[in-house]
Amino acid sequence: MGELFRSEEMTLAQLFLQSESAYCCVSELGEIGMVQFRDLNPDVNVFQRKFVNEVRRCEEMDRKLRFVEKEIRKANIPVVDTGENPEVPLPRDMIDLEATFEKLEFELKEINTNQEALKKNFLELTELKHILRRTQQFFNEIERPYSEFLVTSQPLMVMSNCPSQDQFSKMEDPSLLEESSTLMETNEIGRAAPLRLGFVAGVIGRERIPTFERMLWRVCRGNVFLRQADIEDPLEDPTTGDNVHKSVFIIFFQGDQLKNRVRKICEGFRASLYPCPETPQERKEMAAGVNSRIDDLQMVLSQTEDHRQRVLQAAAKTVRVWFIKVRKMKAIYHTLNLCNIDVTQKCLIAEIWCPVSDLDTIQFALRRGTEKSGSTVPSILNRMQTKQTPPTFNKTNKFTSGFQSIVDAYGISNYREINPAPYTIITFPFLFAVMFGDLGHGALMTCAALYLVLRERRFIAQKNENEMFQMVFAGRYIILLMGVFSVYTGIIYNDCFSKSLNVFGSGWSVRSMFGVKGANWTFKTLEENRLLQLDPAVPGVFGGPYPIGIDPIWNIATNKLTFLNSFKMKMSIILGVIHMLFGVTLSLFNHLYFKKPLNIYLGFIPEIVFMTSLFGYLMLIVFYKWTAYDASSSKEAPSLLIAFINMFLFNYNDPTNKPLYRGQMVIQSLLVVTAIACVPCMLIVKTLVMRRQYLRRRHLGTQNFGGIRVGNGPTDDEAGIIQHDQLAQNVEEEPEFNFADEAVHQAIHTIEYCLGCISNTASYLRLWALSLAHAQLSEVLWSMVMHIGLASNNLSGFIGLSFIFAFFATLTVCILLIMEGLSAFLHALRLHWVEFQNKFYTGQGFKFMPFTFDSILEGKFED
Repeated sequence: MGELFRSEEMTLAQLFLQSESAYCCVSELGEIGMVQFRDLNPDVNVFQRKFVNEVRRCEEMDRKLRFVEKEIRKANIPVVDTGENPEVPLPRDMIDLEATFEKLEFELKEINTNQEALKKNFLELTELKHILRRTQQFFNEIERPYSEFLVTSQPLMVMSNCPSQDQFSKMEDPSLLEESSTLMETNEIGRAAPLRLGFVAGVIGRERIPTFERMLWRVCRGNVFLRQADIEDPLEDPTTGDNVHKSVFIIFFQGDQLKNRVRKICEGFRASLYPCPETPQERKEMAAGVNSRIDDLQMVLSQTEDHRQRVLQAAAKTVRVWFIKVRKMKAIYHTLNLCNIDVTQKCLIAEIWCPVSDLDTIQFALRRGTEKSGSTVPSILNRMQTKQTPPTFNKTNKFTSGFQSIVDAYGISNYREINPAPYTIITFPFLFAVMFGDLGHGALMTCAALYLVLRERRFIAQKNENEMFQMVFAGRYIILLMGVFSVYTGIIYNDCFSKSLNVFGSGWSVRSMFGVKGANWTFKTLEENRLLQLDPAVPGVFGGPYPIGIDPIWNIATNKLTFLNSFKMKMSIILGVIHMLFGVTLSLFNHLYFKKPLNIYLGFIPEIVFMTSLFGYLMLIVFYKWTAYDASSSKEAPSLLIAFINMFLFNYNDPTNKPLYRGQMVIQSLLVVTAIACVPCMLIVKTLVMRRQYLRRRHLGTQNFGGIRVGNGPTDDEAGIIQHDQLAQNVEEEPEFNFADEAVHQAIHTIEYCLGCISNTASYLRLWALSLAHAQLSEVLWSMVMHIGLASNNLSGFIGLSFIFAFFATLTVCILLIMEGLSAFLHALRLHWVEFQNKFYTGQGFKFMPFTFDSILEGKFED
């Protein structure tokens, strides 16, 4: 039972593991996840430790498995995850695993290399096929064969995306005309002879065509003839596997100089050039050969892909199991590197932190590991005495883990310190609900959380990697309790989507005013007055207290906000004072457990007296005012705020604010003096007493007076022996007492506590402010959105109401549930971290991080 309210009792233990059984013993400890290994080689480089080669081998196997998994996902093959948790392979099985992964990686790489080469060849043949077909079309479009083209005095022009003839004639470069004249050749008799044009054909990316044409025009100065056509079907890039769109082009030119220019431009634009025969017959024969080779390649590619799919499907069935085995092995060898090796090289020595309650389980795990390894020498677990602070370990389950995470986010509790998580299970959702009190919104939140709780097994199995969903799913029980408590506070506030529920009928009655003496109300009064004020002092107007919550008549009252302001503000102060007093009370249990009576007498008692004398008294007079005054005497009731201010000023002659009760001046003066007297106790007296205790311990209880020993402490010789023994046992000496440092520390703590009592009490008014803000925002949303749809009674109004309700529901979920819920959540978190936990919670410990395979496989802890 004590472990529920405090962290587990931890112990430092020493493990003596035989070399042949160390691997299996650490494996069993990783399965149970109850020990935290300490690094006994902090000064040794990672690469100089004993099992560094085994760790590297595991990393290499993990790399190969990641390559296989990448190929599986690239092939869109689902990885089979049966939830199996295989046992850790023995060290001798590592060679078999390495051989299996090496063979699988080599086979996949070979398949990929061959497949990429085949796809590259297939791409080239496909492009050549399109070139042959398009080239034949280009030649067919020309009326005369290209071999009969004559080079005239006019230079050849690029067909598309080039300057016109007029623009060309206006160019100022005279070299163009000079180069065009060189295209003419003369025969022996001086006549112009027809010239045979050269050409190149290739394929280029479709998006590069415009730039390609402009570059040809500028470099070749217009002395080329370009034709291009798009390839309709996209082609597959053999390297990336993406679909690319390309175009076929053919360029006619004359002379080797232009030929070299054209080829260099094609190389610069990464265009693929292919040989193209000059005669139609040769082109036809080549096209037939290309089509035949393409058919053969398609068959080979199909068979290669089928083989690759079979290999990957077989690997997909076991890749998860392989991952688990390899990562477990790597974690074990990494842990073994934390151990020391004795001089005989036959035993490994490890130090672990573990819970005292789990020592028997750890012993059984070591015994199983020894038996599994076949060793005849048992492992030894030896508890050690140490003054080092143990880690903090709070056992949790799926319900309490969310609340423990809220506490740990502020700070890990000190060892064996009071754990706020059990109390946070109730106080956190309750304070949230005070700010979020709405029956309708609370019901929606409860249903959403209940859906996550009921289907939690399915969501866990799906392993959704969305960070936002994981955060909400981890806090599903927190959201469930917040919704349930919001339903309760919504009933208390009688608020459901900004409307009140008239379940038991209202206690206020206008009809009862008729015929009552002094009322003088008639039906004419109701007709002529839009607003009427009911006097609660008149008998019969109020039918008695409402069964539960607030009377629904307040929903239509004009002074509704005034009434709720007073009610919720006083309620916030009462809840805040009770919450803080509870936090101060919890500090008493810390002092009792750690056996610090000085903190009880000069810490807890002055603190609880100070807060009770001031703010506890404020809470009591709130209850007193509610019970001492009724409807008839409520106008004579004094203001509590003014009375509380006058209490600090010792002002009891204020004619505007009468006393609440007899003897108020004496009681309040005594409470203020008592609260002020508590300050020096915490500020000065505690520091002086601590100094006196230190000096007494320093002198070891002995006093020398005239060579005669006085007191019951040890003699000087005995004291020397004790000190020598302490040094021999490496027991840490008590730190030097610094009076100035302790005085400053105590002054800071006292000032922080006294001022914090005031500021923290005022901070709880956020319960009132956020509750009113949520109610008003809900009311505004109803009146500005939903009220529009309810204003019409015809068919069009019904159709419009459907759309308006969808808009209203969307705004309700997005604004009032998500945004307002998150705001109330953060304010409740602040009230627990600052106003509640600082009264007793230090939060300066460090978390227990056990060696467990589950956390390693989930990726929570990295090497």
